[in-house]
Amino acid sequence: MKFIEEVVVEEFLPTFRSMLAEDLRDRGLTQHEVAEALGISQSAVSKYAHGDVSRRDVVVTDNDVKTLVDQIGSGLTTGDISRVQALVESEVLIRRLESGGVIAQLHEESMPELEEYDGYSRIHDPEGGLRTSEQVRSSLRRALRRLTNITGFANLIPNVGSNLVACLPDATTVDDVAGVPGRIFDIKGDATVPGGPEFGVSEHVASVLLTARENGFEFNSAINICYETDLVEQLSTAGYKLVEFDPDADADADPIQTAFSSIRNNDDVQSDMTPAVCYHTGGYGVEPIIYILAGDAEIIVEIVQELLAPEMRG
Repeated sequence: MKFIEEVVVEEFLPTFRSMLAEDLRDRGLTQHEVAEALGISQSAVSKYAHGDVSRRDVVVTDNDVKTLVDQIGSGLTTGDISRVQALVESEVLIRRLESGGVIAQLHEESMPELEEYDGYSRIHDPEGGLRTSEQVRSSLRRALRRLTNITGFANLIPNVGSNLVACLPDATTVDDVAGVPGRIFDIKGDATVPGGPEFGVSEHVASVLLTARENGFEFNSAINICYETDLVEQLSTAGYKLVEFDPDADADADPIQTAFSSIRNNDDVQSDMTPAVCYHTGGYGVEPIIYILAGDAEIIVEIVQELLAPEMRG
């Protein structure tokens, strides 16, 4: 009797780890860095590098395995993928391969009696909460790197700081929204991000995003930038949904809630994924701000790039 877990440990993982180690070394990581990234000893990395660990050709040539090795190798090298996400993605692949891929094939080879069955039944959710949250953080890391590398972005950061946030598909509270802890600040002309994306660290920008979602908009990302009349005009010219609100409005209703309700109830505006902009021109002790909301963080970055393009800025 051969358990499939034994196949994973004895047949699959040695080959998979050696492929990852080789990929990371090819990307320029040192032996020590590879060991840290994969959570293995340097001696193990050395064995993988020198071919002292036997590989299973069916694993090496499997397209799904090769694709994930490339994805993880690239993500760990750039920092877009955390070790946690690398582990989760690997576990997802292993479960899938157990259910009818190369691992199932290896299992059948070691226990031929299994070949008479159609396959394996596995209770595994590839859309689980941990995987989804890591994917949100990963996409936010990529967007933040692009955003902070845009020439002139620091000039759009308000005095209170800026934040780029992204949420889970079923987000209902600020704990479901990832953002930059401590916000993004302009430090001597450079957009400075103090730390990697975390959930629950943004309150205000996250609340704006959640309010939009409560009003039926399927936005998953938002950013706040400084207010300028020219910026509002550019956003209007680009065709985005715009609404102004009064932060000092003396009313029972939340002014941001009212703003998004007005967009939703506008007969001329379809409830689609077109990015939306809400802004205010300031108030007593309140800095004027523009909020941009869109389907994902990459779209937000593209909008910021458009705002800062020389032909747009004049």
